[in-house]
Amino acid sequence: MNKFNLYKNKTVLVTGHTGFKGSWLSVWLNYLGAKVIGISDRIPTEPSNYFASKIDKIVIDHRADLRNFTDIYNVIKEEKPDIIFNLAAQALVRKSYSNPIDTFDTNAIGTLNVLEAVKQINRKCTCVMITSDKVYRNDELKRGYHEDDIIGGHDPYSASKGMAELVINSYVKSFFSNNQSNIRIAIARAGNVIGGGDWATDRIVPDCIRAWSLNKKVEIRSPNSTRPWQHVLEPLSGYLLLGSLLYNDIAFHGEAFNFGPPEDYEFTVGELIDKMRDYWPNASWIDASEDLPNLKEAGLLQLNCSKALQKLKWHSNLNFSQMAQMTVDWYKHFYYEPEEDISLITLNQIQQYTNIAVKNNLYWSL
Repeated sequence: MNKFNLYKNKTVLVTGHTGFKGSWLSVWLNYLGAKVIGISDRIPTEPSNYFASKIDKIVIDHRADLRNFTDIYNVIKEEKPDIIFNLAAQALVRKSYSNPIDTFDTNAIGTLNVLEAVKQINRKCTCVMITSDKVYRNDELKRGYHEDDIIGGHDPYSASKGMAELVINSYVKSFFSNNQSNIRIAIARAGNVIGGGDWATDRIVPDCIRAWSLNKKVEIRSPNSTRPWQHVLEPLSGYLLLGSLLYNDIAFHGEAFNFGPPEDYEFTVGELIDKMRDYWPNASWIDASEDLPNLKEAGLLQLNCSKALQKLKWHSNLNFSQMAQMTVDWYKHFYYEPEEDISLITLNQIQQYTNIAVKNNLYWSL
């Protein structure tokens, strides 16, 4: 039985539904038959996948700030979600340097407000709290980070996500430890995601696409850094699977899971861009690392996802070429075929991803 059938007719709240991952998750949940509720304080970019994929047509949209407890409490009390996916965040490392207060407030206090709201309402609810692969203290380890490795962060973004995890673990142990608790919590940590519809600043793929769509060279920092690249649908399939299993089984309560590509995916920033160039003719880039000398970024970052494989039977679905091609194809439709309905392209890629999962005999797709 397809584990995602659980979402049919469920009320599912997505915080950060106007963002990159949240917008894709909203489309997928709608496709699965869920009633999707969204919380976000704004549309974060222009253009945005929220409008390109017509998320406003399929989601009950609430404008609320995660930092405002009353706003969050009122939405959750009104909508009575069966499941919450908490994706809302200040997710940019560079912005965390220029605005650390907003970063800590959104990522740590925002997480606290969601948990306190479900605690006070005390209605049965399954919560998948999304943090980051960057919660781990980065010791430049060549092995992938395990879920029980030390939490820590050099930059404000990483530290804010580590703080969020401390809050989550505190609430699990202090308020939701009883097996009869109405609230079930799990943590999901994902690596660097790419895919169509991302226009955030200071991110590799959006920077490339913006430049290439204007026939310009893109300036890249840290081209030799390694990241756990994955298409956005990869971690989302993990989040959906974790939510489904957690809803039905208390054994997953309080657990954290990494969702990332295989450990042999040791691709650098430069290699990702070169692979994308295979599908975007005449694209080019230059190394601009020396222009940004003061920003601390990890040179090597990799996740070990064996726990997700063993306990959830989850692993990634796409190879490196498929990931790059699906990403570039989405943007090519957006920029060069303006009369197309992009919402159909987004949905078609979800269906394409699911079809590949069926062929790969992935547990959640059968």
